[in-house]
Amino acid sequence: MKRNILLHPDPRLKKLCAPVTDMTDELRSLADDMLATMYDAPGIGLAAPQVGVLDRLIVMDCVKEEGEPSRPLIMFNPEVIAASDDLNTYEEGCLSIPDQYADVTRPAEVDVRWIDRDGKEHTETFSKLWATCVQHEIDHLDGKLFIDYLKPLKRQMITRKMTKLKRELARG
Repeated sequence: MKRNILLHPDPRLKKLCAPVTDMTDELRSLADDMLATMYDAPGIGLAAPQVGVLDRLIVMDCVKEEGEPSRPLIMFNPEVIAASDDLNTYEEGCLSIPDQYADVTRPAEVDVRWIDRDGKEHTETFSKLWATCVQHEIDHLDGKLFIDYLKPLKRQMITRKMTKLKRELARG
């Protein structure tokens, strides 16, 4: 089931999310809904707070090449356990901040530990777009948006545009 994506500014996007302590069918269903929502948007990552749920859950799939099989990942309680000194800059966007993009610099490679939908623990090294995406989504779980990395003036400009967009959408 496709869910609605919250738009910035929304106080839920700035909240710290709670760790998942018990894997339930409700959480598995939420993860499936989030993947459907992400693919429909279309996007390459989505965090639970973006659909109004304050649990530590992200989904992502950074396969963009035509003909390549998709690689949907569902991550409960994801955490970066190591990061490279090398940095990468990508132009980031966000499904909660539509049509706004900015360069953000992050570690080029990260080791991430998470629990899958079956409760099994995984650790994997991510690089390139995957590394940027997983860090961007984990930031959401800590109440941080990509625009928080920008200079105040640029951040305020984007926030004003989003406030205006939300007003227009509310009018229908």
